[in-house]
Amino acid sequence: MSRLITNLPAVHTWVRKEYLCDHEYGHGEFVKGIWIAAKSLPGRAFYFETYLPDYAAMFDKLPISAFVAEPETPDPDLDLPNLQFWNCMDHDVTTLCKQHVGSMEWEIRTRHFGTMKGEYICTLDNYHGDPDIIDYSTSELPSEHKSFNLIELYNGQYALYPNNRCRIYDISLTPEDPKIPDFKVSTEFYQVENGVSWGRLGDCDDYFWTTPGEREEYPQNKYDSRDGNPLKSSDSTDQETNG
Repeated sequence: MSRLITNLPAVHTWVRKEYLCDHEYGHGEFVKGIWIAAKSLPGRAFYFETYLPDYAAMFDKLPISAFVAEPETPDPDLDLPNLQFWNCMDHDVTTLCKQHVGSMEWEIRTRHFGTMKGEYICTLDNYHGDPDIIDYSTSELPSEHKSFNLIELYNGQYALYPNNRCRIYDISLTPEDPKIPDFKVSTEFYQVENGVSWGRLGDCDDYFWTTPGEREEYPQNKYDSRDGNPLKSSDSTDQETNG
């Protein structure tokens, strides 16, 4: 897993030159670029480190709004808050590709430009990886965590959007008139060890361990080789007799 910076697919893109010049000049000009990595700083937009082959240079302070798929001003021309919906949530970040839905058509619901469609590239996701550092972020709270799905929009821009602002359409699987999600935000912390009336294992060192309750029910602690289930004493006796 990565901390602060994570690799990106080597997408060939164009950089709006004003972003390379601190917005002082270069407006309306475009520079070839290739994505290298993304940097995650809590409370800020993702920064894309980009190789600029015409300059033999790298630049790493570029938000998603700095990029276009073609060297032309897109229409409509979305600003940064419409291209990345939430700020980064932690320093810890990873990149993954959601293969099953990766080839489907994606639709995002923007802040001010309605719905827009595009193609999936990959997903950036924050987490909190170091237990020795206080977790002041919200990357692991069920009600606050968001994924950042990276989409190339059909208007020529790129967007980073969470699952609950996306619809994903498959020509084979999705019905003609899909349902509108009526889901609620998750607030539960799901776990399987605490609060379970089952028993504890501190006094058992058997490889095929059993709880006190299981040892009482199956005192011989034998397993049926046919299905892996514990045998009761009567079952074991029957098998030995039949064998």
